[in-house]
Amino acid sequence: MATGFVLITTKPGCEHDVRSSLDAIEQVSNRWMLFGEYDLIAKVEANDEYTLTRVIVEEIRPISGIVDTKTLLGAEI
Repeated sequence: MATGFVLITTKPGCEHDVRSSLDAIEQVSNRWMLFGEYDLIAKVEANDEYTLTRVIVEEIRPISGIVDTKTLLGAEI
């Protein structure tokens, strides 16, 4: 299982729309609104790193209203 956390900055006022769009993505297992430098954080889980990366690049980053993302990948050591 591959896990990533995507920190998301949105355009002002777009937080709820972006959150709704994240809810439609199967691999997004949870998401939270944040206060501070980022507006949202999404937990993404997939069977492998390829799928995880594809979801982040092709499904999350293009969401209308997202200005910037920062992705943190979990490592099993």
